[in-house]
Amino acid sequence: MARIAYDGHDAAAFADTRHLAAAALDSWLAAVGRHLPPAHGKRLLDLGSGTGAWAKAFADSYAVIAVEPSEAMRARSEHPHVLAGDAEHIPLADGSVDAVWLSTVVHHVPDLVRSAHEIRRVLRPGGPVLIRSAFAGRHDTITLFRYFTEAIRVLDSFPSVPEVQEAFGASGFGVAAIEQVPQCTAASLRDFATRLRRAAHTPLQLISDQEYATGLARLNAAADHVDGPVIDALDLLVLR
Repeated sequence: MARIAYDGHDAAAFADTRHLAAAALDSWLAAVGRHLPPAHGKRLLDLGSGTGAWAKAFADSYAVIAVEPSEAMRARSEHPHVLAGDAEHIPLADGSVDAVWLSTVVHHVPDLVRSAHEIRRVLRPGGPVLIRSAFAGRHDTITLFRYFTEAIRVLDSFPSVPEVQEAFGASGFGVAAIEQVPQCTAASLRDFATRLRRAAHTPLQLISDQEYATGLARLNAAADHVDGPVIDALDLLVLR
């Protein structure tokens, strides 16, 4: 499922640095709630659940089922029950969930058409697919790419919104909404730089060591004089 291995080293870096603070989570919970009103009886599939931060966050609003292919990620999950599986092999019965959430996952999926078909299988009719992602060509609101400009070419190899739309359209999905959701990624740019781990970010792993060093130098230089919190905005693509 992944462009990178997500072995123990990657999973540890992800768990240490990629979890959002409560305020940032709240903005995403509110955004999701506009398309999936909270109800404890609603079954939400967190597909590619990673280390379980989203499953944990959603657990107060929905009945969450987490599925994750990486054993190292599952071992570090904050959600108590995580099933082994991936987007092409979801270990659930037909029509067994009310919604599907994928956070920074679609660029790891090797066959979006097959995955959309599998998601259609497990999703009840009319349920939303909620995709949180940085899509190709949409880097302007993400701080990481302001300093690691060489990583934009990696992002541009990720699926674009039209490509995701086409892949899911083959299984009968259409775009219900797309919105940018602001989040406070770090308290300051210095905090962002201090906590950054290359192993936690696919675009940084896929640039050269020299390009990474150049970007890190830019970031550290800016952190010496840029004040205020780091506010990013990722896309929420909703398909039905």
